[in-house]
Amino acid sequence: MIERLDQILVVSDIDNTLLSAQKGMPACNATVIKLFCRLGGRFTVATGRTVHSVARYLDSIPLTAPAITYGGGMLYDFAENRPTEQHFLNRQAAYDTVRAVLEQFPTVGLEVMAENGRIYVVNPNLQVIRHAYEEKLDYVVARLEDLPQNWYKVLFADSPAALAPVRQFAQTLLCPELQFVQTNTVYYEIMPAGVNKGSALHSLCRLVGVGAQDTFAIGDYYNDLELLKAAGHPVAVGNAVPEVKMLCEEVVLPCMNGGVGQLLYRLIKQYT
Repeated sequence: MIERLDQILVVSDIDNTLLSAQKGMPACNATVIKLFCRLGGRFTVATGRTVHSVARYLDSIPLTAPAITYGGGMLYDFAENRPTEQHFLNRQAAYDTVRAVLEQFPTVGLEVMAENGRIYVVNPNLQVIRHAYEEKLDYVVARLEDLPQNWYKVLFADSPAALAPVRQFAQTLLCPELQFVQTNTVYYEIMPAGVNKGSALHSLCRLVGVGAQDTFAIGDYYNDLELLKAAGHPVAVGNAVPEVKMLCEEVVLPCMNGGVGQLLYRLIKQYT
């Protein structure tokens, strides 16, 4: 049973929950996160973004627990500047799957997030360029055959209409080592089987000594469902898809109206 603020761990999705890649982070979110952490609460993020992409926001908000990055592929401790847990795709299975998709859909955008921290663009298209611009990503254009050995995840990018047949085709590629996850209307990703934000939350709880029942997770999209199921208290922002809202015990304001800040302020009032 939660009695004090320092017993709580809050984990927030980033895109369209904590902030908007196009519009930035609401000032109220940053202000209340700082207050929440100063009063003893623990706060971190769970995102499909890279470590470098998350680090860009650390001047605005504190993270007082390791971050879940690469969609659950890595726990990264920014205080010690090192990963505490990481998972890679089965290289041969991922390579064969990507090759099969590209043969069927030669114009779909393709990004590979590798162990060296770089994003490799194998098939640039308009959506890949927009992704890099909106999230201020640095990337290397390379051939699939020339990529480093270990990959955290693969991201296909295209318009919703163009991505729909890619999803349908991918579902016919039976590979027990891999899983496909829709992370946005314009992104479809390959992750290691069994690796997601929810599995990472369980690892994070063990690492920081917090029971899952004392965690609050907040998100907006289908790729947040496992995170929300793993948390003791699942919360949706007002702009979340209906499936996320139905799962959650609480719905707060939309992202750009400061839903994360609203949740944290309620916890501050309740437990201090």
